[in-house]
Amino acid sequence: MPQQARTRYRMSDREGLFAGDDPFEIARQWLTEAEATEPNDPNAIALATVDASGMPNSRMVLLKEIENAAFVFYTNYESAKAQELDASGTASFVMHWKSLRRQIRVRGHIEREDGPQADAYFESRSLKSRLGAWASQQSRPLSSRNALLAEVAKVTATKGTNPKRPHFWGGYRLMPIEIEFWADGAFRLHDRFVWRRGSAEDDWTITRLSP
Repeated sequence: MPQQARTRYRMSDREGLFAGDDPFEIARQWLTEAEATEPNDPNAIALATVDASGMPNSRMVLLKEIENAAFVFYTNYESAKAQELDASGTASFVMHWKSLRRQIRVRGHIEREDGPQADAYFESRSLKSRLGAWASQQSRPLSSRNALLAEVAKVTATKGTNPKRPHFWGGYRLMPIEIEFWADGAFRLHDRFVWRRGSAEDDWTITRLSP
């Protein structure tokens, strides 16, 4: 069950887009609205990580599920992003919808989703996407596109029409300690509400931020 929020503001200050006691439900509602208005990939997020030297990295990935207490996405565990996620145990992302003039920013802790849930999601993907996951050595040097296509052909011949999830591919669950909801306002007087907590076991506090 979602935790109830301890708000610092009157509920009337968060009417409409921002109303509710569960930030994950608000995020799901915003994503549902975006699915009807965004021309491509309404579930795209700009995922940010840091490498061993502290240098930041960001890239677009697809958010696949908003759970009751986490956001879930999938990738190659041998990729640069996965190595950085595993090393730091933290990440952030921003989800922006130009059609709605809204965005959600999230920061928190990371854990792998490497079990039946990852298996089920992999099996739901198209056959070509599953074969591509087997063929691609993500983030590593590639001599040519023809070399990649040759590897896809090799995998197709050996894995057949129902390839299982590779051991090097699976999900990540981002468990937030901070979620910010932002909506465009006239004259750049935007509305911003940030939900914060010290850990996943703590209650949320909600603060309105200046634009």
